[in-house]
Amino acid sequence: MSRSTPGVHADDLDHLREMPRHTEVIDGTLVFRSLPQRAWHSRLVTALQRALAEQAPPGTEIEREITIRLDDWNRPEPDVLATTAPYDPDTTFFTADTVSLVVEVVSPESAHRDRNVKLRKYAEAGIANYWRVEDEDTSPAVHAYELDEPTRSYVPTAIHRHELHTTKPFAITLDLDRLVPRGRR
Repeated sequence: MSRSTPGVHADDLDHLREMPRHTEVIDGTLVFRSLPQRAWHSRLVTALQRALAEQAPPGTEIEREITIRLDDWNRPEPDVLATTAPYDPDTTFFTADTVSLVVEVVSPESAHRDRNVKLRKYAEAGIANYWRVEDEDTSPAVHAYELDEPTRSYVPTAIHRHELHTTKPFAITLDLDRLVPRGRR
């Protein structure tokens, strides 16, 4: 970390020892998950990863909780992503040019970052599609965005409740109500 500019460089993340899981670099600052994750969040992330992996075309990998190196000072960790990078068991990050979809499942402690900071940063890095998943009374609502290339900003394309049908970044159909199965009572 001996650079003339203060802060944590994106590449430093691989060399920092004893960091908690899910550590990100946002604007040169380390960001840690401060609260334990809710079961709803965990189940939804797992279900989304599985459902997207089943529908992904050849050459597209679906990963969870791996960082994306956006630039020298930003390496966020989305909940789920779609990438064209070939599988490598030693990969610790992807580059923005290989990522076609980023999914962030909003939790109370990440709400500002997911709704504002990451929305802007992923767009500026050129990632074509962003989904922000909100908990609406334990049902997922997917707020979908698509990149407007000339402005390098996202435009909202839909809010999906109950079902999601899209062709971007590939053909995807999801029964959102079935993604988070209710526990046995």
